[in-house]
Amino acid sequence: MTSAPITQNPDKQPFDAFGLLARFAPLIFLVILMAVFATLQPRFLSTINLLNVLRQISISGLLAIGMTFVILTAGIDLSVGSLLAFCGIVAAIVAKGGAAGNFAGGGHGAGHGWGLALLAAVAVGILCGLLQGAAITKAKVPPFVVTLGGMSAFRGATLLLANGGPISGFDESFTFWGQGRIGMIPTPVVIFIAFAVLAHLILRYTRFGRQVYAVGGNAEAARLSGLKVPRILLSVYVLMGFFSGLAGFVLAARLNSAEAVAGIGYELTVIASVVIGGTSLFGGIGTIFGTVVGAILIGVLLNGLVLLNVSSYIQQIVIGLIIVLAVAFDTYAKSRRRRA
Repeated sequence: MTSAPITQNPDKQPFDAFGLLARFAPLIFLVILMAVFATLQPRFLSTINLLNVLRQISISGLLAIGMTFVILTAGIDLSVGSLLAFCGIVAAIVAKGGAAGNFAGGGHGAGHGWGLALLAAVAVGILCGLLQGAAITKAKVPPFVVTLGGMSAFRGATLLLANGGPISGFDESFTFWGQGRIGMIPTPVVIFIAFAVLAHLILRYTRFGRQVYAVGGNAEAARLSGLKVPRILLSVYVLMGFFSGLAGFVLAARLNSAEAVAGIGYELTVIASVVIGGTSLFGGIGTIFGTVVGAILIGVLLNGLVLLNVSSYIQQIVIGLIIVLAVAFDTYAKSRRRRA
């Protein structure tokens, strides 16, 4: 008499320790990093310092939200820093009512208020995102090339529009959006959190969010299933433009000055936040929550290194190494999923 073969329950999935680690690695690393800095520098966990970290990452965090949509489609946008500066200058000119050269000394013109300035910044950002998205989807130019050109073009346009000088000296209704507080929380942090929650809901619970994941997972399969892939790709670059405009406005309000050199190097920080947060550069995998954790992790790392008096040169080396390690981890995780 032979015993019946033992069969496995197909509904019971094996425990995937690596998958669990990959999912929560950014959060685990953030907790460990905060514990290390708190041990080395007791001032790190003070309320003032933690709020300062959140305030510092709010601008790049807004850009990182938009970048998450772009990278989820396996795209990239290298122009965010330049576009932020361009939108900030536009907002300042509208708020002050004239050209940059008229306000280099901080004088006031017959401006139009913060509301119209915000609308102008966002509108310019959306238009620039639309132009880049059209070049990618209609002209079939790779996103890397289009946005690399945009990085140079928008910076040049900013310098031209600003005459190379800053616009400063805004009224309190304008600077509130960068320097004010809602309760104890700085206004830029409230804006960042609000849009992070909204973006999470869009990606998680709307048809558009599912379409973004589908295009990033396999664009050809998405096209064959009836999705309008070019329209979806165009939409994510328009969204990136919107967040660039919003971030440019908030940064100008925070600094009480719009400068043509604003946003230089933001591309690195923004992409690092998204990738470290677990969004795959190959597309189709990632969350807004992960991006928020990634942005906070970058902010905590830089803040902790400053408190420990670490050279700014070393800080850049550390950020670069973390990006490489994050991408290497993503590539390894992708290969494991394929084998599974």
